[in-house]
Amino acid sequence: MSVLDLVPVRSGQTSAQALSASLDLAALADRLGYERYWFAEHHNMAAVAASSPPVMIAAAAARTSRIRVGSGGVMLPNHAPLVVAEQFAALEAVAPGRIDLGIGRAPGSDPVVTSLLRATGPTADVDRFPQHVTDIMALMEPDGARLRLVSGDIYDVRATPAAGSVPTVWLLGSSDYSARLAAELGLPYVFANHFSGQGMDQILALYRDGYRPSEEHPEPRTFVTVNAVAAPTSDEAHDRALPQLRQMARLRSGQKLGPLETVEEALRATADEPADGMIAQSIEAMRTRWLIGDAAHVAAEVRGLAERHGVEEVMLVPVAGSRDGEPLDATFGRTQTLELVAEALKV
Repeated sequence: MSVLDLVPVRSGQTSAQALSASLDLAALADRLGYERYWFAEHHNMAAVAASSPPVMIAAAAARTSRIRVGSGGVMLPNHAPLVVAEQFAALEAVAPGRIDLGIGRAPGSDPVVTSLLRATGPTADVDRFPQHVTDIMALMEPDGARLRLVSGDIYDVRATPAAGSVPTVWLLGSSDYSARLAAELGLPYVFANHFSGQGMDQILALYRDGYRPSEEHPEPRTFVTVNAVAAPTSDEAHDRALPQLRQMARLRSGQKLGPLETVEEALRATADEPADGMIAQSIEAMRTRWLIGDAAHVAAEVRGLAERHGVEEVMLVPVAGSRDGEPLDATFGRTQTLELVAEALKV
């Protein structure tokens, strides 16, 4: 069992409080025995404070001792490959053997912010994504990469002067592009099922069937991501799932987004909306794909998910909302989800 964190920001909460809550959650996941804890990259979103995975990974590494920490993922078109290699080589030096570099090809934002990112600093050409992935891998190796200059001279480049180990590189995606590339390069691959579950079986089959073994990864390696809320009762779990369900429904219908609602705010807003409206229909469709219920139900769903997709690891996105009056620098619903699932599955 592993965890993906988007660092949600709820109404009335500051970024500092949201980050503090997520770092406490990472420390809890470490104590409970979860395998890895990843941070996403999203930009200019009122309900998401996960904009800089390397910064959050460094903070989480300092708060933990065993769990792997990484990116889910770094959106490579937003960054210069050498900068990514240097950041993750440094993280590997901080926490040797515990760093995952998950790389995605999407921008992680809207077109305006994407243009701003690419206008204010060095970025990667999305059309050269495969080359930049292999460049990053080479730069992080102890021997680094060798460039041939126009003069014909050879120039050595290393992400860090004397690497003792390298991060594990994963490719992430919600289409077949990254699956095909991961298979070709002999890399682990993760399909973003928590965001879009469409075509997952076919894409995972494409990855496994086309896999070319590499020295580091002789066999294809993947796991399943899924949104989850566990609580002592099914009713409480569904209540705590409602704020994130409503946020995703608004996102998919192109409506204006704000901070994540509290449970009470979401219940009041739902009561004022038509039961057969676009938001309600979208929420009901998502409920069937998310794992929402008491500990026994969620644990059974996790086991079934792993069995159906032939994986030995499941990455939870704990999306439980907070109630009015709960501390702003804590995330009780998400904490409860990780604790109940860990106990039920004997993580």
